[in-house]
Amino acid sequence: MADQVIDMTEEQPQRTKPTALLIGASRGIGLAISQELLRRGWQVVATARQPSPAALLELAARHPESLEIQSLDITSSESIKILAGAMSDRRLDVVFVNAGTTNDLPDQALGEVDMDAFQKVMLTNVLGPMRVIEAFRLRVPADGVIGVMSSGQGSIGNNVQGRRELYRSSKAALNQAMRSYAARQGDAGPALLLLAPGWIRTGLGGPQAPFSLEETIPDIVDVLIARRGQRGLAYLDRFGQPVAW
Repeated sequence: MADQVIDMTEEQPQRTKPTALLIGASRGIGLAISQELLRRGWQVVATARQPSPAALLELAARHPESLEIQSLDITSSESIKILAGAMSDRRLDVVFVNAGTTNDLPDQALGEVDMDAFQKVMLTNVLGPMRVIEAFRLRVPADGVIGVMSSGQGSIGNNVQGRRELYRSSKAALNQAMRSYAARQGDAGPALLLLAPGWIRTGLGGPQAPFSLEETIPDIVDVLIARRGQRGLAYLDRFGQPVAW
């Protein structure tokens, strides 16, 4: 069956809030972005693997009219297909893929990485996000945003320290995949964003990270929203400054 595009040209008076689909919003940065968007008056569809964690359920209980929780396993093409089908009639002003992972051995050389660990990180950080984008791209209007959580460690030009070779490689691969996607789309579609949030104290970032969620999330959301109505792909830090490819 051919792709069906929602008609975005007709007035939709029933829509009073912009809507964001956040992939990977069960904890950490994703949960905090959900909270910030809700505070700014957005409608949020937040995904989590089942069962949904208590923090996300509590947030939904506080915002029953504005926060919707959906189940999604980003490593499963079938799970992505099911969610895309369930939301086939929805307009999404922002689709942002926050889901990501790393391995537990930051000093391990890439050539020493276990094959299963390599596949898990690459599937979660590269293939999964691109599958989501392909599944939901027609739900996003031309003045919307499709974004993914990248990292400053995905920058090849800025890599002077090494370490975290698997994670760096996955984020560099994600950046390249988004460049290819942008080349295919041209300037006709919504804005595209690779976001490098900085080193933040989360389960992934660890307790030694210099920045808190409270410090960084408003900046991250500012950058995400500011891309609305723009064209092409940008690789930006949380202050909206370009990151070297």
